Amino acid sequence: MDKDINETIKNLDDAMDIAPEDLSGVLNQDELDVLLDKKEEGEPEAYGVQALLNNARVSYERLPMLEVVFDRLVRLTSTTLRNFTQSNIEITLESIESMRFSEYLERIPRPSMMSVFKAEEWDNFGLLVLDSSLIYTMVDVLLGGRRGMAALRLDGRSFTIIERNLMEKMIHLVLSDLSAAFDPVSPVTFIFDRLETNPRFAMISRPSNATIAARFRIDMEDRGGEIELLLPYAMLEPVRELLLQQFMGEKFGRDSIWENHLAEALWLSDVDLQAVLDRHMVSLKQVLKWKVGTQLLLNATPDSEIEMVCGDVPMFYGKMGRKGEYIAVQIEDKIKRQKE
Repeated sequence: MDKDINETIKNLDDAMDIAPEDLSGVLNQDELDVLLDKKEEGEPEAYGVQALLNNARVSYERLPMLEVVFDRLVRLTSTTLRNFTQSNIEITLESIESMRFSEYLERIPRPSMMSVFKAEEWDNFGLLVLDSSLIYTMVDVLLGGRRGMAALRLDGRSFTIIERNLMEKMIHLVLSDLSAAFDPVSPVTFIFDRLETNPRFAMISRPSNATIAARFRIDMEDRGGEIELLLPYAMLEPVRELLLQQFMGEKFGRDSIWENHLAEALWLSDVDLQAVLDRHMVSLKQVLKWKVGTQLLLNATPDSEIEMVCGDVPMFYGKMGRKGEYIAVQIEDKIKRQKE
């Protein structure tokens, strides 16, 4: 035992004495830099080990209906903000990206307003971010600023109460349009929760959770800004199956012509009804004793109520009689079925 321990200690001492240049046959400096995530100037941000981590992202393209929801939001918000500002407004969807929540917080420009909102039906939170250019532009327009001039930016100061109140009204309008944009997919109500200016206080998800960030550009003549909508994948989980659907058109895959044709055809379809005179429970032992000529006695009489059945579903009660050469059933009542 002591001999093995001494040999192990000696091998460790020998390994510690190896000069760095002796390791060149194992890993060169470039390979060590890649492994340790060292990068030179001009190289992309995602490099080395960080690139492997970023490959675990979930692409928003797996939710194709979400992009049409954002397009619908653009149309609704364009009309809403045009009425709100009494100015010509053009909104465009610039990009849709999927990223980690911590990565998104790091890239939020300063200063900005971050609105935390809640999806009532989905019981989760999202984030709406307004950059300073949009804030100063909207405040300038709403307070009667001269058109055709860029809004004055005063960096290094916090937003005033007037600016926060005006932007809060705008955020309420945008959230209302966002609810309307999701209505064809699933009814949901987005409610304003709070307004933050520090990203540390806008933590609505774990830093490693995947999110979808949609960036919108708002232009008013020669000025404007950007607004970003952040939706965690956890928020969209209740409607993920609906967002996975492939569809075309404004009605999100619905075809009203086919629906009307199907409704009319159902009224003309034929169904088979069976008249059940009586039911009699017989054990399998008795059934095995049946022979040709065996009689099965029923408790039905000419005045007994019979049951009309469609498949295995009871439909009506009636009385059996004769009309001309045919045996007929006169329906007297509808069978009430318990709702499952």
